[in-house]
Amino acid sequence: MTLSIIIPVLNEAASIDRFLQELTAVNDSNIEVIVVDGGSSDSTVSLVTQHKVILIESTKGRAKQMNVGAARASGDILLFVHSDTQFSVITEQLAIIQGVSNANQWGFFKIKLSGQHWMYRMIETMMNIRSRITGVATGDQCIFVTHALFKKTGGYKDIPLMEDVELSKRLRQVSRPYFVKKTVTTSSRRWEKNGILATMLLMWRLRFLFFIGVSPKRLAKNYLS
Repeated sequence: MTLSIIIPVLNEAASIDRFLQELTAVNDSNIEVIVVDGGSSDSTVSLVTQHKVILIESTKGRAKQMNVGAARASGDILLFVHSDTQFSVITEQLAIIQGVSNANQWGFFKIKLSGQHWMYRMIETMMNIRSRITGVATGDQCIFVTHALFKKTGGYKDIPLMEDVELSKRLRQVSRPYFVKKTVTTSSRRWEKNGILATMLLMWRLRFLFFIGVSPKRLAKNYLS
């Protein structure tokens, strides 16, 4: 099956070049890479144009950018990835996604945080257990879904936060997700900047408030401040 990898970016000059080098090194004509820029003011766009990928300009907003990328995509399966992601065995992991069955029309990866502190090991373990039990993933876990199911369910809801959680909840009503055990590593830069414990408590608070119906716009003010 063909695969479209969709990457929403905004001022990601620090990571996008390395990431695209990794992706474009996979020589597979059944894979296309789509970068959707939300109005970067750094050198992100110029770095992207140095690679053989599809570049799309969009208004700012991760959900909006991913929907724009999906609308341009030609693949049977869509894979949504953050530019600070690192695959452990990329060729094998992409092959797993391309082999997704009708029984599992969507899924996500086991996650690892890049930081070395022992608390990161505890946090990532809790994240993986929670996501496997609930069938709800975050964008850091590289959600993938068949193009047909993505269209059928209406794609990402245009909200400033929790768009990945909201989509997961709709997708799990159709089928249980496929959990890829080979890890993807996501940057722990936000945790390192704001403190591990403080960030963990903030994440829990945001998820709880979203669960009880607080508007994502209100939640975004806390998360992005």
